[in-house]
Amino acid sequence: MICLNWRRSGISVTKTGDMKTNRTFLLPLFLLTLYISFPGTNYAQLSGPIETIIETSRASNAFWAIQVMDSQGNFIEELNGDKLVRPASNLKLLTSGALLDRLGPDFYFETTLYGRGEQVDSVWVGDLVIEGVGDPSIDGNFYNDNPLFVFEKWVHTLISNGITRIDGDVFGFDGLFDDVPYPRGWEWDDLSYYYAPEISALSFNSNVVNLEVTAEGPVGSIPEIVWSPFNTPYVEFINEQIITPPGTRYEESYRRILGSNTIVLRSTLPQGYYETEPLSVSNPPHYFLDTFVRYLELRGIEVMGSVFINNDYYQWTNENLVPIDIHRSEPLYRLIERLNQESDNFYTEMLIKKLGHLEYNVQGTTELGLEVLKQYMHEMQFDTTEVQLRDGSGLSNATLVNISDFNRYLYLIKKYDFFPYLYNSMAVAGESGTLEHRFRNSPLRGNFMAKTGFVSGVRALSGYLTTLSGEDLTITLITNNYSVRTSHIDFIHQQILEYLYNNY
Repeated sequence: MICLNWRRSGISVTKTGDMKTNRTFLLPLFLLTLYISFPGTNYAQLSGPIETIIETSRASNAFWAIQVMDSQGNFIEELNGDKLVRPASNLKLLTSGALLDRLGPDFYFETTLYGRGEQVDSVWVGDLVIEGVGDPSIDGNFYNDNPLFVFEKWVHTLISNGITRIDGDVFGFDGLFDDVPYPRGWEWDDLSYYYAPEISALSFNSNVVNLEVTAEGPVGSIPEIVWSPFNTPYVEFINEQIITPPGTRYEESYRRILGSNTIVLRSTLPQGYYETEPLSVSNPPHYFLDTFVRYLELRGIEVMGSVFINNDYYQWTNENLVPIDIHRSEPLYRLIERLNQESDNFYTEMLIKKLGHLEYNVQGTTELGLEVLKQYMHEMQFDTTEVQLRDGSGLSNATLVNISDFNRYLYLIKKYDFFPYLYNSMAVAGESGTLEHRFRNSPLRGNFMAKTGFVSGVRALSGYLTTLSGEDLTITLITNNYSVRTSHIDFIHQQILEYLYNNY
């Protein structure tokens, strides 16, 4: 027989011989929420060893939510399955599923470089025009870490046609998405960093500059900095960093002054330390065009005019424009690999806006993309009256999902045609993506395919575990509201997963 005990972390389950002998059963009936029904499955309870792992940890006062299903769809472990949780980046598994379902794994972007005018000898008399279509991958991730790859291709095309001067302006169309740079709920102190950049239909290098800091000078001096692309003056660095004695702790401090491209650096770095950090920029379409024009001039093509941005969705037309080159992105399933394995918020939010644009044939917005995502969740048996969505990546702390709905989704999608693409986009324990450095010396290595999640106070894992006996488990394990170090939460998660690996 099962009885419920109140714990600081919520409700947990222990097995007893007779509920009459256990006074803790006399709890208000509204606490009886550990059981959930799923047609054709058994009810679930939390195993005593897992309960002990949580209750004896330093994070026993956090909120723990666990659900595990076996290969037949039976719930075999569960705690707080009916509760809403902040999923952090585990939400990307839902977003990825919606993208693959609605757009198809072979969907791709085409970004076009147009000319408006004509070539006279070695001069293009007229303008260059770039149409932004929302491609997040005009960066180095698929091009041997060379973010200038697309620009190189376009410059090669111009040079091959004998063009050495542009006697006109360079225009960029950025109106495919609205002008709201961030989803609701992103915190201001994240906005300087690569994981929270501005979202724009015309984007380059994930809308960041890549800073390198080398602390090779004497103690008390300022470390040397360089950045790419080519120390662009599009950003201004105020370098107030200090080199500290060897053996001292590195303390990171980067802050872009909001609304500007001035970035204040105040880190302290031990002598000999080397640091890299991608930092966000403001006004991404202008960053795109500014970098392109500078690269043209670097390669010997003079640009006589100025840079202009057109963000009027309803006035855009490519009539009277001559295509010079069309850049086709990698297919969507490759972008999804980047999105999930590296937990890329930028790719996610770009694709969410694109999804809204394609579904409704209007200017893409985060809200429209989330509406499509919510429709998809309803189809996947979520109770969408409870769901709260602020973004597609899970960076917003206001985003909430039900854990049992989430884990059931992971089980249900295994029958869908797109599932192999989603499965292969997950990190592999101890081997790849955000799990590359976790579980390396654990039997979980190579046997756990999962999505990780982290925001302040939230640590999450969702995915598929092949156990020692060969059983395939579907697992969602989320901890909210913890105050200990995240490494301690990771340790507890590993203990729980290893128990499941060894005992099922």
